[in-house]
Amino acid sequence: MKEQLLQDLKEAMKEKDVLKKDTITMLRAAILQVEKDSQKVLNDDEICGIVAKEVKKRKESVKEYEDAGRQDIADDLKREIEILSKYLPEQLTEEEISKMVEEAIVESGAQGPRDMGKVMGILRPKTQGKADGKIVSDIVKEKLANI
Repeated sequence: MKEQLLQDLKEAMKEKDVLKKDTITMLRAAILQVEKDSQKVLNDDEICGIVAKEVKKRKESVKEYEDAGRQDIADDLKREIEILSKYLPEQLTEEEISKMVEEAIVESGAQGPRDMGKVMGILRPKTQGKADGKIVSDIVKEKLANI
């Protein structure tokens, strides 16, 4: 993944695509910061988690800028989301997440809403970078409430 980011950065520089260059540079800096803080080299799954976090930040900011009447900034953020999304694996559908949640409930032996932590602990590594944590959490809450 890091090699791909470096290649794409070089390509963006050649094309003089400033937004793409800045977005990839920011992502590489975020990855390096996490590696420095954790004192380890990140694997592709962990890097996907960072990419997903950056996409989530931008999605939250887009609405705020649109509400403030700053469509120009919101459009730039949407383009950054497109750029970053290329580095994420295929996103899971709600049906796939629901099936995974059911399996995790059985695996954890969850008895109700109090066992949400157990279920999320099983799901987090499987869904990291592939699904929004809030969606997964909402589905787990719904399923556990119906036990």
